[in-house]
Amino acid sequence: MKLANHICGQWLEGRGEGLPLHDPVSGEQLVTVSSDGLDLAAALEFSRREGGAALRAMTYAARAAMLGGVAEVLQAKRADYFDISLRNSGATEADAGFDVDGAIFTLKSYARAGKVLGAARCLREGGRVALAKTDVFQGQHFLVPLSGVAIFINAFNFPAWGLWEKAAPALLAGVPVFVKPATPTAWLAQRMVADVVEAGVLPTGAISIVCGSARELLDHVGECDVVSFTGSADTAARIRNHPAVVARSVRVNIEADSVNSAILGPDAVPGSAEFDLAVKEVVRELTVKAGQKCTAIRRVLVPAPVARDLAAAVAARLAGMPVGNPRTAGVRVGPLVSKAQQAAALEGLARLREDAEVVYGADPGFMPVDADPQQAAFVQPTLLFCDKGLAARQVHDVEVFGPVATVLPYGDVAEAVAFARRGGGSLVASVYSADPAFVGALVPAIADLHGRIMVVDASVGANHTGHGNVMPTCLHGGPGRAGGGEELGGLRALAMYHRRHVVQGSAAVLDLLSREAADAALLGA
Repeated sequence: MKLANHICGQWLEGRGEGLPLHDPVSGEQLVTVSSDGLDLAAALEFSRREGGAALRAMTYAARAAMLGGVAEVLQAKRADYFDISLRNSGATEADAGFDVDGAIFTLKSYARAGKVLGAARCLREGGRVALAKTDVFQGQHFLVPLSGVAIFINAFNFPAWGLWEKAAPALLAGVPVFVKPATPTAWLAQRMVADVVEAGVLPTGAISIVCGSARELLDHVGECDVVSFTGSADTAARIRNHPAVVARSVRVNIEADSVNSAILGPDAVPGSAEFDLAVKEVVRELTVKAGQKCTAIRRVLVPAPVARDLAAAVAARLAGMPVGNPRTAGVRVGPLVSKAQQAAALEGLARLREDAEVVYGADPGFMPVDADPQQAAFVQPTLLFCDKGLAARQVHDVEVFGPVATVLPYGDVAEAVAFARRGGGSLVASVYSADPAFVGALVPAIADLHGRIMVVDASVGANHTGHGNVMPTCLHGGPGRAGGGEELGGLRALAMYHRRHVVQGSAAVLDLLSREAADAALLGA
């Protein structure tokens, strides 16, 4: 079966046999995808003209209700999506839930949040500014929805959540979305779009999807478009420097590489709640989705006196996590999504081992449960230990996109800060400590290089949302090597899809233009 593309309000197959998508456990070919022969320039223009106009004619509240309708469609098809996740991504039940349920939850969150913007169609920012000796001439800042299209070039690891966490704020803002999912796992995103289109909950042209190669898509971007990319730093650099993107000053949002840290304070000793919470979270981040998360823990910074204890505790838990075919009862960890990703992860692991010793995993004789290792794409969960600090050549730079993490002992808070900052910019760091002096010194010192910092102590316990779990009400993104982008954060995400401008005129003119404007302060509420 070849997956069709939805553009210009119709379903079209690309030419040729297409690129195959496989089951990462059995190697079985599932479907093919192709974008060859599609008129991508016409597709983008249709989205702008038809989808954009229809969305902007709606109020924020109406678009919020529309998102609720999308969530209902997806909720009704949840079992189908879990099946596709199992077959195309090798997802366990928990992994599929992380992706699919996360997508539905995010849509519902934006459906609720958007109601506060009411019957408005634009946003008014701040008070009026006097520009004359009297009030006869004033200035007022506004934000209006962009008249372009939001182009999403997504990653393979979250085909469901990665689509809808971007689409929800764009659609709520009144901007149509054009999705290019990562090829290896495109099936789930394509099926979700197909179900939403069939249900008719979105205006024609509000959502489009192209599976397979992006081809010359970026050649056709315009001044009012937005490009949002999740993936490698190398591809991100090519997008940022694409001639059309540069010439037309197109907005670009990037989420790229990130060697995220978990950091234990000096009070997180064996037997403490903070130590136990850290162990549990490191294991979870190594095993959920087989470590294939942009937010997963890659480095574990531990006070030197207890670093070996932490490593031993994590290794003991990993030994009780069966790895194999997710169709088999008791299996807790599935495969990577493809043989190509397996090869990349094993290559990265080899580089990390130049700096580090193996505490657990990396067993050359590793055999997954109920799977042929020659056909399947498994990587055994692996914990490393590196005592080279800042002299390590690979550990602070190489992100293995799989179930691999490295424990690094540190001496004092200054060294912990230096290790965390050496990552060059991360999506998230989690801190396990009830020591106010440590937390008070650490968090401000790493904040400018981290998009999110989660602090956990005994008072929080198991009530935290998770190191790697992105909440729709909180910021997702990170500086430096993590891409410099920002997503989610509640209604703050709408700012990406609006253009700020100021109108100078009489009070009567500003009153006229303010009639359909909501207070932009609500975006940060």
